[in-house]
Formats: sequence, structure tokens, C-alpha cells
Amino acid sequence: MDRKSLYDRIALWGSAFTPDMLGGTMELYAPLVMRPEEERVLRDIAYGSDERHRLDVFRPGTDNAPVLVFVHGGGFVRGDKGGRDDPFYNNVGAWAARSGFVGVTMTYRLAPTHQWPAGGEDVLSAVRWLKANIAEHGGDPDRVFVMGQSAGAAHVAEAVRRSSPGDFSGALMISGIYDVVAAGRSELHDAYYGTDENRFAQQSTMPALGETQIPCLFSISEYDPPEFQSQAAMVVEARLQATRHWPEMHWLAGHNHLSSVSQMGTEHDTLGPLIADFIERHGP
Repeated sequence: MDRKSLYDRIALWGSAFTPDMLGGTMELYAPLVMRPEEERVLRDIAYGSDERHRLDVFRPGTDNAPVLVFVHGGGFVRGDKGGRDDPFYNNVGAWAARSGFVGVTMTYRLAPTHQWPAGGEDVLSAVRWLKANIAEHGGDPDRVFVMGQSAGAAHVAEAVRRSSPGDFSGALMISGIYDVVAAGRSELHDAYYGTDENRFAQQSTMPALGETQIPCLFSISEYDPPEFQSQAAMVVEARLQATRHWPEMHWLAGHNHLSSVSQMGTEHDTLGPLIADFIERHGP
């Protein structure tokens, strides 16, 4: 299928989280994505004590390679890194390995059993495990980049706020929620952040994203829901106020909330090249 045909299908679904959009996007890209070389993948490595503290490592076959960690979405209450036979998010790990990086996909604890700030804590735990161990698998512990989509982006933002110098070299946030005060209330948000509105400002990562010295890449998709569009605009404003410089914010034409990452490893991938360029520019 050519790119225009893909974009025409995505445009028909619009920006709402409907079953047609959610299932259709996965169905559209599943046959197109890159598959990993399984002999180069290490699966379900424990980085902590919880049953969801698991990660997969996709090795490029070289040493001292940059490391890209992917944190899945799922509305804080669901989602997974994917198993051996799943197209998603093996496509991200496969793309990373074939781009010369060590790819890592991870799971984390879910709400409502585990509420804020569990996701951000788990991202940092995984990163610190990788810094201690990834050299054994061909990765450079001094070049670890963390990427999250949707709820995963919110968890990466929390990891940015809680990080210590040297934890990671860059953060990539794809269609995330960063200001809990401004975000619309929903069952999913309440499951993770709780219902005490007096805590929402404390739980918001927007001020930290405005001021952080960690290199950051943000993206928003053309057909992301309005709430995510507004959050992207707020990131731009926060960075402008704090630094007087426009952040690295990419607008992904033709894509929706899921297709931005689902496209990675296809012949029409527009996000992967942006990520590879970011890592090349910001690796120490």
C-alpha cells in the first residue's frame, strides 16, 4: 500500500478513540512493519521485582551502540511491550537494531493497582538497570535515550523530572499528557493520578519539561485528539518561557495517535528518521 492510501484511511477514522480507529490502525500497519532477527533478541529480562518489570533487548550485532528504550502507551491501565510473535512493539526494537542502536522495549506497573508516580519510577529503574548491564549486550551505557508514546510519554516526562545527571542522554515524547491540571478528567486519568485535584499541579511535569537541560524531542500527530494537541502547544509555550527557544517539536502529517509509532520499520516511516537524527546529534 502506498503512503497516500495509508493516509487516506487514517484521515477517514479521524481523531476520536473509536474501535474502528484503534483496531483499524493496528490492522493497517501490522503486515507492513519490520520484524526482528529473533536470534539477536533477549526477551523478558527482569529489571526489578514486580512481574511487569520486564524488558526485551534487540541487539544490532555491534559494540558500544547507542541505546533506545521504548515505553508503550495504554491509557495507564493496559499495554505491553509485546511478545515474540507480536508486530507491536517488536517493530520499534527491530527498527532500532537495524539502525545501529540497541533497542529496548519495556513493561511497567499499571494503574489502578499502581498509581502515580509508579510509571516514571519504573522507567528510571529500567534505565539504571540498563546503564549497569547493557554493555554486556553491545550497548553504550553513556548513550541511553528514552522514548515513550501516550501514557509512555507521560512516564518518560516523569522520569525526566526525577532523573539525576547522567541517567540518560535524551528523552523522546510522542503524543503525551504533561499538565494534569489542564488535562480533561477521565476514568483512565483518575485511575493513575487519583481524584484529588489539589495534587494535580504536583503531578504535572510541564514545569520540569520547560526547564530541563536534558535534550528532548516531542511530536504530535495530525489526527491526535484535541487534548493532546493542546498539551503539545503548552510544551512549546513552557519551553519558550523558560529558555526563549522553540523546542524540538515535530508535527507528523497524516498520522493518528497510534500510527505515529506503528509506522516505525515500514517503508513509509517518517518518525524513525527523526529519532535517528536526534540520537546522532545528542549522543555524547
